[in-house]
Amino acid sequence: MYKEFYGLTEKPFSKTPDPRFLYMSSGHQEALARLEYAVEESEIALLTGDIGCGKTTISRALMDRMGDRYHFMFVFNPRLTADELLRVIASGLQVNEPSLQKDQLLKEITTALYRLHGEGRVPVVVIDEAQMIPDRELFDELRLLTNFQLDDRNLVSVIIMGQPELREMLASPVYEPFRQRISLNFHLAPLGLEETLEYLDFRIVAAGGEPGLFSPDAVQRIYELSGGVPRRINAVATNALLIGYGRDAALIDASIIEETAAELLA
Repeated sequence: MYKEFYGLTEKPFSKTPDPRFLYMSSGHQEALARLEYAVEESEIALLTGDIGCGKTTISRALMDRMGDRYHFMFVFNPRLTADELLRVIASGLQVNEPSLQKDQLLKEITTALYRLHGEGRVPVVVIDEAQMIPDRELFDELRLLTNFQLDDRNLVSVIIMGQPELREMLASPVYEPFRQRISLNFHLAPLGLEETLEYLDFRIVAAGGEPGLFSPDAVQRIYELSGGVPRRINAVATNALLIGYGRDAALIDASIIEETAAELLA
């Protein structure tokens, strides 16, 4: 459909977290650099941001950038008990049939961590949507993961990602022991107007097209509708390309964005 019309080889605004389409705003660059440092030092890191700001995509880019020496384990649904989380981590560490007994389970995790260390590999646990973690006990288990260590470093790195309310939750005094273990934290803000223009051009080019497909007034309206949140930008831009294709419009202008807005808000 619109791909051929606009000279694209791929869909430029797909919802999947493909690192090839990660536009590195100044905020994304800083977030990725900080997470790299935390992983290299085997520390606990906290990354927050609004829904759709690119946290998951950054974590995938981090995995690609760090290389095979780092063994990434992703937990996408943290609505777990503490013991369930430990079994998920044990499975990620390639423990066959993790034990239902906690003391044995911890022994299995310890053995797996030392095995990976002996192989020259570093485990990285990534907890996504961490604002959904149901209770303090699970955070306590994440904190205690940093007790697996050698004399000079931890044996595992933990990255906690979530929406802004996660920071409010962790501000409670009951989470003070966990907060003290966080060595790095960063909040990923939405894009600005100029970054929104760069983001649109970047993704169009990454999909095989030419920059400048969206007129300045279209970019302004996209920014107003999306608030600079990449996932919202993607939704508006995708619908704009479909409408533009239907109109045989070589340039996406503000009138197309207005029609897009009417459809999205209907």
